[in-house]
Amino acid sequence: MKDGFLKAAAAAPELRVADPEFNAGKIIEAIAGAREKGVKLLCFPELALTGCTCGHLYFQRLLTDAAMEGLKRITASTQGSDMLVVVGLPLAARGALYSAAAVVCDGEILGLTARKNVRGTVFSALGPGEVLEIDLDDTDYCHLESEVIYCAYDVLDGLAVGVQFSADRKLAVPPAAALCASGATVICELSDEPMSVQSRRETLAALAVDTKRLHYGCVSAAPGKGESSTDKSYYGLCAVVDDGETLAVSEDGCGMAVSEFDIFNLNGARIREQTYAGMARMAISRYAWGLKRAETELTRRIKREPFVPDAGLAEFAERCLTIQAAGLIKRMQYTNCWRPVIGVSGGVDSTLVMLACARAMDECGLPRSNIVAVTMPCFGTTDRTKNNAITIAERLGAELRVIPIGESVKKHFETIGHDFGDHSVVFENAQARERTMVLLDIANKVDGLDVGTKDLSEQADGWCTYNGDQISNYDINAGLTKTMVRAIVKYVSETTEDAALAAALRDIWDTPVTPELLPIGDEGELLQKSEDSVGPYILQDFFLYHMVMRGGSPAKVLRLAEIAFEGEFGRDTLVYWLRSYCRRFFVQQFKRSASADGPAAMGFTLSPRDGHKMPSDACNALWLSGVDAL
Repeated sequence: MKDGFLKAAAAAPELRVADPEFNAGKIIEAIAGAREKGVKLLCFPELALTGCTCGHLYFQRLLTDAAMEGLKRITASTQGSDMLVVVGLPLAARGALYSAAAVVCDGEILGLTARKNVRGTVFSALGPGEVLEIDLDDTDYCHLESEVIYCAYDVLDGLAVGVQFSADRKLAVPPAAALCASGATVICELSDEPMSVQSRRETLAALAVDTKRLHYGCVSAAPGKGESSTDKSYYGLCAVVDDGETLAVSEDGCGMAVSEFDIFNLNGARIREQTYAGMARMAISRYAWGLKRAETELTRRIKREPFVPDAGLAEFAERCLTIQAAGLIKRMQYTNCWRPVIGVSGGVDSTLVMLACARAMDECGLPRSNIVAVTMPCFGTTDRTKNNAITIAERLGAELRVIPIGESVKKHFETIGHDFGDHSVVFENAQARERTMVLLDIANKVDGLDVGTKDLSEQADGWCTYNGDQISNYDINAGLTKTMVRAIVKYVSETTEDAALAAALRDIWDTPVTPELLPIGDEGELLQKSEDSVGPYILQDFFLYHMVMRGGSPAKVLRLAEIAFEGEFGRDTLVYWLRSYCRRFFVQQFKRSASADGPAAMGFTLSPRDGHKMPSDACNALWLSGVDAL
């Protein structure tokens, strides 16, 4: 449970219809297999002890009694284990028949949950607030209820498990909503759904939407091989879905899906978004779960690039460009300034801005020559970046202006008494501010807007000059990280029909990120690389996602990074750049507090108005000491 992770599984064992003794044996085998994998929460399908296709055989007391005996065998098999096991069975009680979920742990039946949505079935539902006392034997009993939560707060802060049936998820107000509002962070979903052409896609899509909306983890199990095929087919769809992310799926007749929930992130997401603010907390029964502290081995995939999708890159890139263009069009309409002015460097950020501005012009029916592309070579400019900047401007049809600023900067050095041989921050920032002054003045001159090029990653680490590239009239890259920017540029390079443009885009994508503020080498080679100073952007974006957006501690972020970048970065390297990031993220906040407007392309920005907010003088000692302890 270290770092808030809980290993959970959904299992669909082989079964025989109306044979609880055989089914109990298979369930016990699955429990043993899950225990070997370190699973602490295990969910089986609805009516797993009998099969869900028994029809009117459920009216036979012989069958329901056998199911209860099978449950007792299963319960006894859990003796000495802290795994919480959820099993479905038919339950006859008080003159009614229920589809129930039994929750067992360490040789004890903790409670029973009844299905609510029983339309079209032979089962009954409990009345509102109804609780039945179920006799297990002469000396023991438990309660049958509609909503129950099983808590392990003392072992894993925020861990509480609720139970619902897949049929109940389709109700107007599913039990998960009430359970989560009352503190449940994980829902075990027992399913009786058969296999259909669309069942896998529809079920996973529904679980992704629900878990993201309510911020919970779901482990779902559907009946597998052995169910009756009289009218339907079953193939054991099992899934582990965490806050909208499908972590593990199994659908092979009889199998198991295993992964880990991030309980700390689920709680953090609810706090940040106030998910249940104003929602009444129901009086739901709570039972203690005797979970023991243990290390959780992580098997869930940790993405190297959490901001870039695995699939659907075309749609992702197109939507990003559309969002950027739409934001710029609105700003041009409001200001009546229809000429975007862009400082083009031959880097990926300014290239993406050019692409988005070209799209905006096309959508407005305006000529692309309205775009003013300004390249301002100076002491650190290489032929490679300059030529690429010129090619991009020409291929997109923009008005190109080449304005060398070296002499202006030297004159400024004379004015402030700075030695040209002193390559300190003064040397660098003077160039950045000169470029910004030129862009803003040209924008005034042509009745246009200086469209900024810095991205979200550069805002986070402060790799921008205050009152230099830190400011503009409008920042359309403000909601995109460096890895997102690179992915979009790469996509355009692979899809454009303009061969010359594609070649330039590929070369830009392959060029090291640099501010080009220090002199180049004797052979014209690039000497200054941003990632030498602030760290690899793939790491920076990883830290941004897991530390800033998801609230992970330095220790947790390092643990995840070691998994994601195994064989790529060693532990010492990761610790070094994590410490650098924790320092820079805090001390550079003053730049973000004065940032320009820009669209939140992915729903998260560092805007001081509607994004991540923090004071400019917050202390970073907790984070740095956390890194130093590593």
